[in-house]
Amino acid sequence: MTKYPGAQEWVPHDGGMRKVRAALGDCRGCDLWEDAEQAVPGEGPVRARMMLVGETPGDHEDKEGHVFVGPAGHLLDKALVEAGIDRSTVYLTNAVKHFRFERQGKRRIHKTPAASQITACHPWLRRELEIVKPSLVVVMGSVAAKALLGSTFRVTQERGRRLELPGGGLAVATVHPSAVVRSEEFRRDFGRFVDDLRVAVGLLD
Repeated sequence: MTKYPGAQEWVPHDGGMRKVRAALGDCRGCDLWEDAEQAVPGEGPVRARMMLVGETPGDHEDKEGHVFVGPAGHLLDKALVEAGIDRSTVYLTNAVKHFRFERQGKRRIHKTPAASQITACHPWLRRELEIVKPSLVVVMGSVAAKALLGSTFRVTQERGRRLELPGGGLAVATVHPSAVVRSEEFRRDFGRFVDDLRVAVGLLD
């Protein structure tokens, strides 16, 4: 038995998103569930034309049970407005559904999921894609890129371009909004992030 058996046996293969959300909390496909408060499902219209895929829930998301409600989520909201995207019309999710962190005193500091954890969680993301059937996927950050575009994909080299997902479908890659939050060149990097989102909008026209 592998250390990470993967989520496949927990993912419903029939039914809609409501069934997926109900089953997610029981997943034991990797060890992240042991320390996280809860699994954080995707949110948004199940027939959204655009799906945005981030990396993993953060501290706020883990506590509240909703995607993109922390600092990165607030920045994403501003960027979506700048790009002319209504958040209520897009489906938002993460490549990994549990928060991975390390403790520093009382604080829980985000830690990048291991490749094995990304792989273990992928059946959930694949099922979301099957149900939503988005016309375009915005891939935000390296973890999402590894999950959807392969381990050799480099966001910094390919961001803001029209891409094809390996299984078919359009995509645009960009940085994760948390990288913009932390940037020492905030105005420049926020602008570039918005530009990438505008490319995505243009591909849907």
